[in-house]
Amino acid sequence: MQTLLVSTAAVAIAEIGDKTQLLSLILAAKYRRPWPICLGILLATLVNHALAGSAGALVAQWLSPQALKWIVALSFFAVALWTLKPDSADDAEAARGAGHGVLVATLVAFFLAEMGDKTQVATVVLAAQYSPLWQVVAGSTLGMLLANVPVVWLGARFASKLPLRAARIGAALLFAALGTWILLR
Repeated sequence: MQTLLVSTAAVAIAEIGDKTQLLSLILAAKYRRPWPICLGILLATLVNHALAGSAGALVAQWLSPQALKWIVALSFFAVALWTLKPDSADDAEAARGAGHGVLVATLVAFFLAEMGDKTQVATVVLAAQYSPLWQVVAGSTLGMLLANVPVVWLGARFASKLPLRAARIGAALLFAALGTWILLR
């Protein structure tokens, strides 16, 4: 259960102010259809994070425990620094796949926006360190939903009230603490 909770918290906090959260806001403003947008986010995240988690678990099998420990810790520190940088998104990302309906537009745009994103990288790192894999994927997906579904449903009014700078700093501290914890245990 610890794996699920750590994955959920890490990704939910890291997602605040992230480009995929901004994309959720753009999609909500553009289409005004929260159910298919939320379903698209769920499906895109499940596929994306299952692939990312599988890559992380595979890498963990190839490396010695000591090498893995240092790579995971350094990766957490890198994600902590990356989290401090504000993200941006634009309407072009929301328009990808828009001709095929709201669900497909969301699925395609969200999947592509998540490629190489810090929450995807965090999922790789979490899967390399924690098991079972399904808890990492479920937790990271739940974290994405916790951060994005309120944005979709409540729109710009909710997002404008979030202290994004404080959230980025909190997420960076969380990832730095995870990196430190990995090194010290």
